[in-house]
Amino acid sequence: MRLELKDIKKSFGDKEILHGITFEVESGRAMGFLGRNGAGKTTTIRCLMDVFKPDSGHFVLDGRPFRARDHRIGYLPEERGLYAKEELVHQLVYFAQLRGMEKAAAKQSAKYWLSRVDLSEFENKRLEILSKGNQQKVQIIQALIHDPDIIILDEPFSGLDPVNSQVLKDIVREKVAQNKLVIFCSHQMGYVEEFCDDIALIDQGTIILEGDLSQIKRRHGRGKYRLISSIPETELATLGAHVLSHERNGTVIELCEGLTKDAFLRRLLDHGSDIQIFAEYQPSLTQVFIHEVGEKNGGDHE
Repeated sequence: MRLELKDIKKSFGDKEILHGITFEVESGRAMGFLGRNGAGKTTTIRCLMDVFKPDSGHFVLDGRPFRARDHRIGYLPEERGLYAKEELVHQLVYFAQLRGMEKAAAKQSAKYWLSRVDLSEFENKRLEILSKGNQQKVQIIQALIHDPDIIILDEPFSGLDPVNSQVLKDIVREKVAQNKLVIFCSHQMGYVEEFCDDIALIDQGTIILEGDLSQIKRRHGRGKYRLISSIPETELATLGAHVLSHERNGTVIELCEGLTKDAFLRRLLDHGSDIQIFAEYQPSLTQVFIHEVGEKNGGDHE
């Protein structure tokens, strides 16, 4: 499947919130839809889900107009929407039936997912007795219980500890491997970087960067290298390198114009330096975002 968002605009009153959102998502490739809080992620998704009507623009799935009600969609909203005083299994079955499942199949799926996220012991307990993290896991289950073809997760890591975050990442990878269409919305870029194939970065209602994540990182790191060696930093300039920054996994350098990496490496070796790492540098997704936001706003962030 291929889902396209084409020039989506949305205003509330006189204020335009989305300024022509355009990007695409393919099944079998996890898409990270990223931006700071208030950037327009949730508004975009609500337009896609037909919660809000866009003022203009189109949603297209495999070349045809997309209407959410015509497809099996698993949607995890950022806000919790479950019933605090209802037993877990009962309300999960209820939500599954709303999505077209027969009661017996819904109950079987609910029990499977509760077991999958280590909540079987609470299946007959009320939601309100669970911790914030466990309540979030129940929210995630309601989005997946009916085996949707399109999965939209809005800030799914909210309240999850590292162990349960890993469980969620494993589930997302599994769904991607099943050729599901997965959109993952978040401002927590470190999580997304671990498993997303493609990204779309939104800032103040505008897409500022989108495409293959690995290619984007290579492009932003072009001409930069990561170095860990015994040579004092003050001597790097004499060998033809400018120090750009310091990171936990090495010093980031840029070579003087006309100096190739092979020539620089020979200079290091001739200098007698003990070289642990000399490799092409790839910035983190957070660094890419900060750089792009800085450029968009006329700054000089790196």
